[in-house]
Amino acid sequence: MLKALGLGPAEETIYTALLARPTASAQELARQTGAEQAETERILRDLLTRGLVAIATEAGSGAPHSADCRSARYRLTPPSVALAPFLVEQRNALHRAEAAFSMLTEQYRTTAAHPAGSVVEVVVGVEQVAHRFHQLQRGAQQELLVFLVGDPIAVPREDTGMSESSALDRGVDFRVVAARNYLDAPDIAKEVRAAIATGIELRLVDSLPLKMVVSDRERAMVPLDMTDYGGEPSAIVVHRSGLLTALVHLFEKEWAQARPLYATTTGVHAEQPADQRPTEGELEVLALLLAGISDRRAASQLGVSIRTVERRTRRLMDLAGADSRLQLGWHAAHAGWL
Repeated sequence: MLKALGLGPAEETIYTALLARPTASAQELARQTGAEQAETERILRDLLTRGLVAIATEAGSGAPHSADCRSARYRLTPPSVALAPFLVEQRNALHRAEAAFSMLTEQYRTTAAHPAGSVVEVVVGVEQVAHRFHQLQRGAQQELLVFLVGDPIAVPREDTGMSESSALDRGVDFRVVAARNYLDAPDIAKEVRAAIATGIELRLVDSLPLKMVVSDRERAMVPLDMTDYGGEPSAIVVHRSGLLTALVHLFEKEWAQARPLYATTTGVHAEQPADQRPTEGELEVLALLLAGISDRRAASQLGVSIRTVERRTRRLMDLAGADSRLQLGWHAAHAGWL
C-alpha cells in the first residue's frame, strides 16, 4: 500500500505496526511483526533518517534516547507531515510522465516521414505476442473492443484477468463479442459470469471471422496463421489507418447483431431475439401447465379457447426444441423463462 510513497514491504510492516501504538521499542516491534531484531533496528534507523519516525522522550525528561540504544522507543512522525513530500514528489513524477507520454504520442502521430510499412507490425513468438496483447489492454484509456474465438493460444485465459481488472478500474469501456465455440471450453461459464459481474459487456454470436482486440481505436491486434511462421504464435498489430477503421466497423457490426449474455443461477445464457422468446401470454400458459393444470382448465382461467392454449403450448415446445412437456419444463427452467 505504501510502496508508491517510497516504503518497501519490510519497511511498511514496521511502519504500520508502529502506527497502532503510541511508542514501541525495536524489540517490541520485532516480536510483533516476526522480523529479526537486527533488521528491525536497521529499518527504524532508516525511517528515523528519513523523518518518518522519531525517538520518543521519557515522561518527565526533555532529552531523547540515543538512536543507537536498544532501549530506545520510537513513535511515528505525523503522516500528514512526514509523507506529504513523498506524495507531492510522486504526483510531480506522474505529471512529468504524462507530459512526456503526450509529447511522444503527438510526435509519433505527426512525424512527416512515416513509412507506409509501419501501419502494420508483425509480432512473432509466444512471449512477444503475450507482451503486446497486455500492452494494448493496459494502455487503453477509453475503450477496449474484443473478439473471442475458440481456445486461446499465446495468452492463456488465466493471464488476461489482471489486465482486464486494471482496465475496468480505470473506467475503460470494455465490450466483448464471443463466438459460440468459445463457450465450449471447460469451466468457461464461471469465468464469463465473473467477467459480467465485474462490468465487462459480453455478447454472443454463432461465429466470428477472426480473433481481435482493439485499444482506444488507435491500435488493434489480430492473430496470424501459425503455419506461416514455423508453427509459432504470431500476430499483426495494426496502427491507426483505414485498415484499423475497417476492423472497428466490423466489430460494431457484429456487436449490433450479437445477443447479450447474462448470468443466472443455472449458468450463462444468451438473450434471444424477440421473435424467439415466449410472449407474455405463452408464459402464462407455461406457468399453469407446470403447475399441473390441464389445457381445458388453463383455457378457462385465462379466458381463452382451448385451441389458443394448445397453439401457445406448441410454439413454446418449438422454441425449446422439446418433444414432450417434460422436456419443455426442463428447458424453461434452464433458460430462465420463469
